[in-house]
Amino acid sequence: MFIAAMTFRLYAPWVHSLKEKRMIVKSLVSRLQNHFHISAAETDEQDSHQIIVISTAAIVPHNALANSLMDEISLFVSQNTDAEVVDEIREIR
Repeated sequence: MFIAAMTFRLYAPWVHSLKEKRMIVKSLVSRLQNHFHISAAETDEQDSHQIIVISTAAIVPHNALANSLMDEISLFVSQNTDAEVVDEIREIR
């Protein structure tokens, strides 16, 4: 068994309050959890208005499935938010 972990750093220049940011984060995290049945949460930059850091984790039976799932998650994140994906970190443990 493997753990497929990803961290996304997003930039949302139009966000001017933590309340606006929280709406974006909750929406994206909820959609990720419902669509992929994975763990997802905001993991850093909670006090910054325009930077969003979301991490995901999933348990997968083999390495090939981990890579495939991470590709799907990456595409999903880029298609389901107006924020710019600045950085993406992938890790298989």
